[in-house]
Amino acid sequence: MKTQGGGRGFQYGLGGGRAGAGDETDQAWERLAGFRRELYRCFTARADALSELCDAALCKQDRVHMLAELSLEPGHQRGHGALYDALNCGKLQASRLRWALAGVPLPAWDDGGSGWRSMLATGCAGRGDQPGPVVLPLLRAGNNSAQMIPGWPYSLVAALEPGRTSWTRLLDAVRLGPDDDLAAVTAAQVRGVIERIIAAGH
Repeated sequence: MKTQGGGRGFQYGLGGGRAGAGDETDQAWERLAGFRRELYRCFTARADALSELCDAALCKQDRVHMLAELSLEPGHQRGHGALYDALNCGKLQASRLRWALAGVPLPAWDDGGSGWRSMLATGCAGRGDQPGPVVLPLLRAGNNSAQMIPGWPYSLVAALEPGRTSWTRLLDAVRLGPDDDLAAVTAAQVRGVIERIIAAGH
């Protein structure tokens, strides 16, 4: 799937939704529906097929072993050929998606703030040996040496949920090139996330 820039700020309102809106459940439902509509607008080619693919991935009860499995999910109304065509020919307006993510309310902490951090993770030019996933030493029979696997490095900015939880919400992802300066990329990325969050009114 190709990506392209552009896009404008987006903020999720709570007015004019379902009947009886006002309690937390209805507000959460409306926020989700608002984000889903905006996600659809981020797709500039094969929008219907890509939206169905997202629905199928989210609704699948267990892990996805192969893409063709998603075409069997109830939310996916097309064959597996259309699924692959959407990934090959679809386009995503990445800048608009960044604004859409910034418009979703951040998880609130006790002090009224929110938690977010920049972190590196492995993700097609520019691929090299990257540190493998962290595995508990017990599962590696006491061998805690870093495993190097082929991949692409990404810089991710994620919001951390408050309290005793491991949930995070991705706010931005940037693929790092072999000649990129990590500090410069991270600084620009964090600056952009902050600007979008402020513009969204958080």
